[in-house]
Amino acid sequence: MLIHKLKFVVVAGALCTLFSCEDPGAIDGPDAPLVAEPVADEGLNDSLAMAEIESFISAAAGDAGKSVDELTNSRRRRFTREQNVFVRNAIAVNDLEDPTKANVTLPLFKGIGPSGKPTYYILTETSSFLISKILGVNYAPKLIHGRGSEGSQEVTIKRGFIHFKGDVDFSPVRRVEPGDGPFAFPPSVAEPGSIGDEEYSSLVVLPSGLVINAQIVANSTGIHDRIISIDIPRRRVTMELLDGFQGGDQFYYHLVTDATAPGPAAIELGTLAPRMAKLPAFGQSSLFENTTFIGFSPVTNGETGADNPERQSLSSTILDDDLDPINVFPFDPDNDQEFFNNYSPMWDAHLNMWTQEAIDAGLRRRIVSFEDLAALVEAGYVTSFEGSPGSPNPFVAGLNYSGAMINCPVIAQPFETEDNSQDGGFGNGF
Repeated sequence: MLIHKLKFVVVAGALCTLFSCEDPGAIDGPDAPLVAEPVADEGLNDSLAMAEIESFISAAAGDAGKSVDELTNSRRRRFTREQNVFVRNAIAVNDLEDPTKANVTLPLFKGIGPSGKPTYYILTETSSFLISKILGVNYAPKLIHGRGSEGSQEVTIKRGFIHFKGDVDFSPVRRVEPGDGPFAFPPSVAEPGSIGDEEYSSLVVLPSGLVINAQIVANSTGIHDRIISIDIPRRRVTMELLDGFQGGDQFYYHLVTDATAPGPAAIELGTLAPRMAKLPAFGQSSLFENTTFIGFSPVTNGETGADNPERQSLSSTILDDDLDPINVFPFDPDNDQEFFNNYSPMWDAHLNMWTQEAIDAGLRRRIVSFEDLAALVEAGYVTSFEGSPGSPNPFVAGLNYSGAMINCPVIAQPFETEDNSQDGGFGNGF
C-alpha cells in the first residue's frame, strides 16, 4: 500500500509539472487550510486515474486548437479572497455583488454522445482530493457512494474523450404555472426545458473508478436553460449563478444543472434526470454517512415580490420572473475541519414551510442558516412542507425529505464574514 501511495504522488507530481500547477504532494504546506485527511478510496485505481486525466487534458487542448501549455496558462485564474471562489478552474466570475446578474464562465468540454455526435459538458467536482486539486474543481468525496449504483453513468474514454451512454434533449419548452392553492408552490404545471434519457446521469464513473460531476449542457438539440452564452469554438460557457444562504451569509452562489423530479427541474431551470433518483440514498443525508447526498432546505411559502428585501421561496421564483428561491445550505465545499469529506453537489431537498400562525403574526422573513432554520422549527414557526413524503431528518432540523435531488455545484461565496478562501488549497485551476 505504501509503494502504491508513493507511486501516486510521483505520478501526480509529474502531471502537475506538465500542467504548471502546484505540487499536490504539498497539501500540508503552511498556506494550506487542510486539517483533515482526505477519504481513502479503495475503489480507485490511482495510476489509471492519473493517466485518464493526462489524456483528458491533452485531448481538451488539442480540441481547442491549443498546446497544453497555452490551455493551462490561459485557465490559471487567481481570484481574490473577497471573491472566495471554490471552483478555481473558472475562467471568470462576474457581478457577484448583484444576485440578479451573477454568473460564471467555465471551461466547456466535448464528449461523444450515444448517437456518436458531440455533446458538451462542464466539470465541477471529482471524488479525488489530488485530482480535484490538479483540475481546480471541488473535492466531493461523497460522490464515491454513487459508484456502482443504478443512479450513476459508467463511461468509456477513447483518445481522451468521454463517450457517454446517456444524453439530454434540450428541445422541450419549459413551462411553469402557479399552483391553485394559497401559494404559487406547488405549481399547477411543471414541464422542464430539458430532459435526460434513461441512461443519463451527471454522476459519471470513469474506468479507473474516479467519479466526476460531468453535467451535459449543450448538444445538437439545444442548450441548457441556465446558459447565458456559449462559445463552442473557444470551449467556454457562461451560466447564471443562483443565490442562497449559508452560515448567516448570503451570496452562496451555485449552479442548478439537474434535478430528479419535474417540479424542481422546471422551477429552477434544470435538466430532468430521473436516473439520478437511484443514487444512494434520499432522506438519509447527514455527516459521515454512506450517502451520495447532503441535505439542504428550500423555502416553499416565504415572502414574494421582486423588490421585497425578505423575498425567499419557491413560490417567489414562480411568481417573480424566475428570481432565485434563495435556499438554505449547511456548509461550504472547503477544507473546514468539521465538514471536510462531507461535501457533495448532490443536494437532497427537505422542503420547509411557514406555519399559518407565523404568517398571521407577520413573522415571515429570510431564513439565513441551518441554525436559524432549526430555531424556527423548534419555535413552531416553520415546519415540513405538507406534501413531503419522507421521514424526519435530524440533520435538516428534523424536516421530512421531499424525495427530490438537485445537482447544485457550489461556485463561490463572496463577502463572507469569515475568510474561507482556498488559496493554498485548491487554488490552482488548470
